[in-house]
Amino acid sequence: MVHKPKSYAIKYIAVFVLLTSLVLAGCSSDSDKDETSHGSKSSGKGAEIDFSEKPSKDFKARDPKLAPAPTETVHEITLIANEKVVEVSPGVTQEMWVFDDNAPAPTLRGKIGDTFKVTIKNEGKITHSMDFHSSYAAWNKKMIAIPPGESHLYEFVAEKAGIFMYHCGTSPALHHVGNGMWGSIVIDPPDLADVDHEFVFNQGELYTGPEGKPGDLDKMLADEWDAIVFNGYVNQYLHRPIRVEANERIRVWVLDGGPSENSSFHVIGTIFDTVYKEGNYTLRPGAGGSQALDLQPAQGGFVEFTFKEEGLYPFVTHKFSNASKGAMGIFQAGEAADTEVSH
Repeated sequence: MVHKPKSYAIKYIAVFVLLTSLVLAGCSSDSDKDETSHGSKSSGKGAEIDFSEKPSKDFKARDPKLAPAPTETVHEITLIANEKVVEVSPGVTQEMWVFDDNAPAPTLRGKIGDTFKVTIKNEGKITHSMDFHSSYAAWNKKMIAIPPGESHLYEFVAEKAGIFMYHCGTSPALHHVGNGMWGSIVIDPPDLADVDHEFVFNQGELYTGPEGKPGDLDKMLADEWDAIVFNGYVNQYLHRPIRVEANERIRVWVLDGGPSENSSFHVIGTIFDTVYKEGNYTLRPGAGGSQALDLQPAQGGFVEFTFKEEGLYPFVTHKFSNASKGAMGIFQAGEAADTEVSH
């Protein structure tokens, strides 16, 4: 569950974020820098993101909980392609290109051998398409253009396990993916162990265009992202920590949807005892431990871990220049008197 925090700050987390911001800013002495935000604003053209801003009191973070795979073996799914103006950071809106009103799109789930019958209905104003990385499919047959007002059935059998990307592939695909038109699909490994909690974090970039408009393609071509985010919104789980309990077993699935930047997923204060990356276990419970799950764009996997004591446990991409640009969150294990993070 996503926990709504109280109004005051916990000092040691605030210090952590402050130090990170200062280090990444290079202790710059630019005279026009707002010292109260620690230099934490996006730059360049387009809507400006202020990473020191907090969301409104009624803000609800996107639920990161991943539901178990359905029991049925045939999944009939309809995804609505559209364009929608959404808030991506406190006070900042963009026209995102979405499946089912979400950027990133909903996470789907099934098992090896399941059949997916996915109907894509284009209710938007521009042409879209679909590419499931979890399928064997001829590009010219399944991944066809879907003009506004039309539909297309994309059917496949899940033959391999992992967390895969799906996305619009309409040219320029960079613009469609960079503007949020992608999601993840989890195909369970046959030997997946039981855990107390499963969460999914889809990491992606934001390239802001003008307020309320689509993302800037020129920025995408130049790899000039304004923010790196988990599940589509800047620092949402920093402001709305995810509640668990100490000594519970947790699995976190991560997909790097990019479109262009990598990920180094890390949880501060614990050690991963299980790592699964790109369809293969690289670590099983035993003497060894892992500190980060490294992913390139369109790669995914999961990690498993526990928290040994009650408290707050930040999670980030350990490429700290990106952590300071929106890719931070908090797990709250048990009761914590202070849970709001100031930065």
